[in-house]
Amino acid sequence: MHKILIVDDDRATSTLLRTLFQIEGYDGIICPRPDEVLPVARREKPGLILMDVHLADTDAIEILTALKADVALRTVPVVMTSGMDVEDRCMNAGANAFMLKPFKPTELMSIIRRELVTAR
Repeated sequence: MHKILIVDDDRATSTLLRTLFQIEGYDGIICPRPDEVLPVARREKPGLILMDVHLADTDAIEILTALKADVALRTVPVVMTSGMDVEDRCMNAGANAFMLKPFKPTELMSIIRRELVTAR
């Protein structure tokens, strides 16, 4: 079972995403604190990271850059989400995909499946 690390400081969103992933046969791991993303990712070894761009007091682009610079994590696909169209910024920083909020669960799952297959 693939693990998906959910990086979002909105508890309701994280819980809904984890439920969606469980229904789809994935193990959703919630990481609401930006400072814990790298240690949690190293420990859990997720197949994919889903991260909101806007985290409390933190620019997630910096976390994305750190993930892609980390030897153990650089090949893990990262899908960034935001309510603002910052796709170019995310993709230039190394994101594998970008989803503009609000998105349909079917669209999200399509991108996640594609990225998990591509990462193999």
